[in-house]
Amino acid sequence: STEQTTEILLCLSPVEVANLKEGINFFRNKSTGKDYILYKSKSRLRACKNVCKHQGGLFIKDIEDLAGRSVRCTKHNWKLDVSTMKYINPPESFCQDELVVEMDENNGLLLLELNPPNPWDSEPRSPEELDFGEVQITYLTHACMDLKLGDKRMVFDPWLMGPAFARGWWLLHEPPSDWLERLCQADLIYISHLHSDHLSYPTLKKLAGRRPDIPIYVGNTERPVFWNLNQSGVQLTNINVVPFGIWQQVDKNLRFMILMDGVHPEMDTCIIVEYKGHKILNTVDCTRPNGGRLPMKVALMMSDFAGGASGFPMTFSGGKFTEEWKAQFIKTERKKLLNYKAQLVKNLQPRIYCPFAGYFVESHPSDKYIKETNTKNDPNELNNLIKKNSDVITWTPRPGATLDLGRMLKDPTDSKGIIEPPEGTKIYKDSWDFEPYLEILNAAVGDEIFLHSSWIKEYFTWAGFKDYNLVVRMIETDEDFNPFPGGYDYLVDFLDLSFPKERPQREHPYEEIRSRVDVIRHVVKNGLLWDELYIGFQTRLQRDPDIYHHLFWNHFQIKLPLTPPNWRSFLTCCEQNGPGISQVAEEDHIEPLRPAH
Repeated sequence: STEQTTEILLCLSPVEVANLKEGINFFRNKSTGKDYILYKSKSRLRACKNVCKHQGGLFIKDIEDLAGRSVRCTKHNWKLDVSTMKYINPPESFCQDELVVEMDENNGLLLLELNPPNPWDSEPRSPEELDFGEVQITYLTHACMDLKLGDKRMVFDPWLMGPAFARGWWLLHEPPSDWLERLCQADLIYISHLHSDHLSYPTLKKLAGRRPDIPIYVGNTERPVFWNLNQSGVQLTNINVVPFGIWQQVDKNLRFMILMDGVHPEMDTCIIVEYKGHKILNTVDCTRPNGGRLPMKVALMMSDFAGGASGFPMTFSGGKFTEEWKAQFIKTERKKLLNYKAQLVKNLQPRIYCPFAGYFVESHPSDKYIKETNTKNDPNELNNLIKKNSDVITWTPRPGATLDLGRMLKDPTDSKGIIEPPEGTKIYKDSWDFEPYLEILNAAVGDEIFLHSSWIKEYFTWAGFKDYNLVVRMIETDEDFNPFPGGYDYLVDFLDLSFPKERPQREHPYEEIRSRVDVIRHVVKNGLLWDELYIGFQTRLQRDPDIYHHLFWNHFQIKLPLTPPNWRSFLTCCEQNGPGISQVAEEDHIEPLRPAH
């Protein structure tokens, strides 16, 4: 089989994207003569080829549909609801194959097709009967599962100690006491993507001390999962980057396939594990895994469910961002996510579904506000919703609980199908070892780099983002987001990458980013991605006007250079240029947030 690739079918300019109307939009690629349909519902876009599945007819607007959601085939009057991609005439007949919709760097739009679209169908295998105990799935914490597959063991996404996203996320569940033994006994580990609740360097450091040669598998993403391995100091010697959409054979009964995400192909992946023809689908954090095309009726499906993995809207203030607005937004978004996951499970009809990868808590005392505001979905609520709409079996995992796949497939009511942890087992963590991790962050505050105000120009030049009309004010703060005594407070004009003392006279969008000094300096010093700040709730943001600057945030969250800034060379230059200064001079004081000119 060949590696799964993406083909660009249609490109829309930023102007064409801005002019998309709500509902149905028809497009033709003039160079190929092929036709496409784009459906817009607020900010959500869906797309497909303008070809009827029946006999390849062309769709036109359905004048009988007053809601403006369906199209009619010119050959035999078949009708397609483009908002759901399901045929409504004849009813319950087909689903239209969706294309991947991706925004490009200039707010243009690409329609992509994955080739092959269903790579798991290559070399199909019929399911064989499983012995009891032959396939067992044990939940450890968050997104970490320990799979026994015959005589092989496989572990997903081990985050079992320390924080994620600088110091913003901590484990909700107490991992089983034998977690390190379990990791050491694994034959292979799959790490889905580079976020630190999946790629946990504190966990891997502990593991590498015992088994540096453990085989680890990652997808061939544009931003390598282990891009920061050398910086981390973790000694792992057996990292395997595998192509998308190709079966990786482990033994005669076991194989796995890594798939890309349709929304974040540059960094996110998911996985299908197959043992004796029985598929386990783990979509992890993917927004649209494999562009929305997934295998039906797998034995076990697991996915994220909780929400809350973003600084929006909790870390925003000013304008519409009142506490009431935030609370309502969060409530609405969580419900939408819950309904989306329930619908996805209903559509895919796995035998068993498990919600996971959402078991984190903002437990540091300084993040009390986030913890109280950032409510998460309840896995039991999702499972009840699924059970109401389908006959899928659901499993809410507890640390150390084990699901026996052979038993559950044979008889879902078997009392030994899921073995819960022994009575008295600690399920939720009630204390976290904050200090060692905060010390690492705090060490950056007094670093020699920051004695020289020219670090600002050095850092943003290294970051490489410019030619974009946005002015950002960066303010270093204490724990409570008040200006840090002696800290930096400066403007960056990304149009020409200058650092003015006051905002320019031209019309410009403006953002104010307050960041905890220990985290921002740790991120700057080590050339880390800004997810540490943003997803880790370590910033407070205001923007005028209230516009999300995708290109700016996407650059700092995913596209920063792979090698950190050369601070040694920077300090050598500073020594040659005379003594440093400890802070921005008084005359560099910048006016507080005000509307753009």
